[in-house]
Amino acid sequence: MRVFKFGGASVKDAAGVINILSVLKHTGFSETLIVVSAMGKTTNALEEVVKNYFDENSRYLEDLEKIKQNHYQIIAELFQQDSAQIKENIDQLFEEIIIFLNHNNSKDYSLIYDQVVSLGELVSTTIISNYITSQGIKNRWLDARKCIKTDSYYRDANLDWEATQKIILKVADGNSTLISQGFIGSDSKGLTTTLGREGSDYSAAIFAYALDAESVTIWKDVPGVLNADPRVFKDTQLLRQISYREAIELAYYGASVIHPKTLQPLQRKEIPLFVKSFENPADEGTSVSKGKTLEPLVPCFILKKDQTLLKLSSLDFSFIVEENISEIFALLHKFQMRVEMIQNSAISFSICIYNKYDKLEGLLEALASKFKVKVVDGVSLYTIRHFDKPAINFIKNRDAKVLLEQRTLKTAQFVIKEN
Repeated sequence: MRVFKFGGASVKDAAGVINILSVLKHTGFSETLIVVSAMGKTTNALEEVVKNYFDENSRYLEDLEKIKQNHYQIIAELFQQDSAQIKENIDQLFEEIIIFLNHNNSKDYSLIYDQVVSLGELVSTTIISNYITSQGIKNRWLDARKCIKTDSYYRDANLDWEATQKIILKVADGNSTLISQGFIGSDSKGLTTTLGREGSDYSAAIFAYALDAESVTIWKDVPGVLNADPRVFKDTQLLRQISYREAIELAYYGASVIHPKTLQPLQRKEIPLFVKSFENPADEGTSVSKGKTLEPLVPCFILKKDQTLLKLSSLDFSFIVEENISEIFALLHKFQMRVEMIQNSAISFSICIYNKYDKLEGLLEALASKFKVKVVDGVSLYTIRHFDKPAINFIKNRDAKVLLEQRTLKTAQFVIKEN
């Protein structure tokens, strides 16, 4: 079986849904499991619903209605008639969320987030499954929450691989074309969990691993994996082939085309990954597989904005030793900080972190009891894989101050404060 993944940009409107049908007609659709994200900016809109709900702002109900009406508009453009049943299915999904919020007693933001934000994928796949059925492609809609089993670490759940594989093999048996959701799963209590932002790629890899898939194809609005984000850097180049190892390195440092968790399960079973354009499905795109050299071998640029740089030193100017470092990382874990870069000297320890869960204040308070802490907010982290002198100069010649610099044999990183 093949696994296809379509992201939000590919299904942002009715034309995008129709284009999925064109892609499937070009590639064939038998023995294919299709993983789909929420439509367009739906996830962002649902995040606003969660925010308003916690702010005790009743506007969250209006926001939900607006999101539903946006999907109704897409349904109206796709189905000239016989759309009543689809709207009824959509209404039910929205009603389940409203009932949950009305009866909820939990103050756990992440738990509520997962229940609400997952709505986007459930709605998008319901519409797409019905549409391609109406166009003569028989398929089965598959609820990923019943397949992908996780722990209860909401917003970034960890997978129960054994349970997940057993369920996927069972439910996929005998089905030629399946449509399921990216990004979502469920825990042992039956509550919805999510796999982290942009986790739909990971979902595709999970399904592929469980099914021993022939390949995974991620359909994007770019020609494939580029050596830099074209929204930030000019004159980007298409990487025609990459090894798993190189792709994992790029993902680790934050390359946005492939989700960091996506590659490990594919590598374990040597399942090839293709990244292709949904606008030009006949184009070659990028292939990721075992032992391939980077082609072409050019510097690859990765930018992470809105980072925080912490500079720690001991209160009595003593050395920063293993015990101190252990304490620091225990606190980083406790406050759910993603560590992007570290550098230490005899009496100082610098960390570039991403404050994903807005818990920086608590972390700083805990650190201040044992360390002198200097904080620089709003920094950018630039990473260059396969750097050369022109690439280094390109970063250093920007109108910005370099606060931290680190190089290994193949990778250079710079923490920069933009002017």
